[in-house]
Amino acid sequence: MKAPLRFAILYERKLILLLCAIGALRVFIFSAAFPFFNNVDEQAHVDLVMKYARGHVPRDLGQYSSESAYYISLYGTPEFFMAPQQFETKDFPPPNWMLPAEQRDDVVKRNSDWWRSNQNHESGEPPLYYALAGLWLNLGRVSGITGGWLLYWVRFLNMFVAAALVWVGFVAAKLVFPDRQFMRLSVPLLLAVWPQTAFYSIQSDVLSPLCFGVAFVALIKFLQAEQPTLYLALLLGLALAATCLVKFGNVPLLAVALGAATFKVRQLARTRRLPAIIGSLSLLMFSVTLPIALWFVWNVQTFGDLTATAAKIEFLGWTHKPITRWLPHPIFSFRGLKEFWPELVASFWRGELLWHGRRLASHLSDVFYWVSSTAAIGFTVATLLRDTQINLRQRSNLWLALLSFAVLVVSTVLLSISFDYGECVYPSREHPYFTSGRLLSAAAVPFFLFYAQTIDALLSPIRRLPLRGLVFGGIVLFIVVSEIILSWPAFSSHYNLFHFNKAQ
Repeated sequence: MKAPLRFAILYERKLILLLCAIGALRVFIFSAAFPFFNNVDEQAHVDLVMKYARGHVPRDLGQYSSESAYYISLYGTPEFFMAPQQFETKDFPPPNWMLPAEQRDDVVKRNSDWWRSNQNHESGEPPLYYALAGLWLNLGRVSGITGGWLLYWVRFLNMFVAAALVWVGFVAAKLVFPDRQFMRLSVPLLLAVWPQTAFYSIQSDVLSPLCFGVAFVALIKFLQAEQPTLYLALLLGLALAATCLVKFGNVPLLAVALGAATFKVRQLARTRRLPAIIGSLSLLMFSVTLPIALWFVWNVQTFGDLTATAAKIEFLGWTHKPITRWLPHPIFSFRGLKEFWPELVASFWRGELLWHGRRLASHLSDVFYWVSSTAAIGFTVATLLRDTQINLRQRSNLWLALLSFAVLVVSTVLLSISFDYGECVYPSREHPYFTSGRLLSAAAVPFFLFYAQTIDALLSPIRRLPLRGLVFGGIVLFIVVSEIILSWPAFSSHYNLFHFNKAQ
């Protein structure tokens, strides 16, 4: 390898490592700024992490544990759900941990009793995140971390996930566009500044982008390889299984992988090379199906149904609608689509946190997110159907990226139309839409791949790479500044890490 080329590769990798560090630092800062416990069921997820840390795997919905009830009662804030004007003093009360000992113990006991009397509706969720976070929690305990610091210690696990996700995005872009430096840098940069607030919370969704990101890279390599190795087959299989064992809503992604693998098998069959990879295909199927099958068996033995969702659905008051009642749904009207699509895509970018009882969002940034994303999807489809300059390998990989995102969108549509939500607050009969963008987050790497490809194509008239980078930098700056402005009030919260006293 020539010295200039070697230097360029080394410089690029150092730049990507810097982006990994930026992604991790961003998650650290915002995770510390937001107090506990947010509106995206963080109480329930913390309860499961603490149960798994103690080796207690739920066998039914069960009540909140005494340990998690204590933490929720002592360190929780009303700031996510209430405005200061709702209090007599027109301001939030001091955190419970700052109260005099006798008053604090009385408040914590009353609140703990209430939490212990409630069921945890997330108990049937797949175990992978909770097992990993439970191990991380135990590592914190062994290291002497206690109190509220321990809660933030679990959140800070997301730093490493964010850094790894940036690197995976770089690898994916390099595989699909090896000769386009703009793509190799823009995809990891977008992932480094992606303002999805799930990363500032204790919840299982945070692992979905990384697990499927690895699976997506492995799937591309599998499709590109003339003879996929056993190692590659095992990596792909385990990554797909992990994706499903993080979140049941990620299961539709198996259909995309199955379709791509079928395409590869047919391709090899035509060239009579199929017998040479029977071992790899068998290992792939085994490594995907065995972990998921074991999880299904556990669910049937404990919760009584294959996916362990029946109890949660009953708890939430939902009922299945017959298929004949699916189509008369407002989502298929222009008004319904206008309510569903912009919120779904905007929350894919910025998350779903409330602050003082209001959505942590701005109209300007939301419009940018959903309009640019919709344009990227449309442009990608048009490019793949018409542009003959894209080679066959890049075309198939972009189709794979587009389908990965699309199948999760279709899944949210099916969830929206297949239930009667009864008295549930979200979704509800008045607004029967699943607009939680974190349900699409598993496809983050594929999404930013075709999103960056769209930006690159639109900036192609600008020949000089530094100038194109300057324009792209303006987009990144808009994303970063929007997130800072929206999240800034949380930094002054007396309930967050920055205001913990030494006793914590």
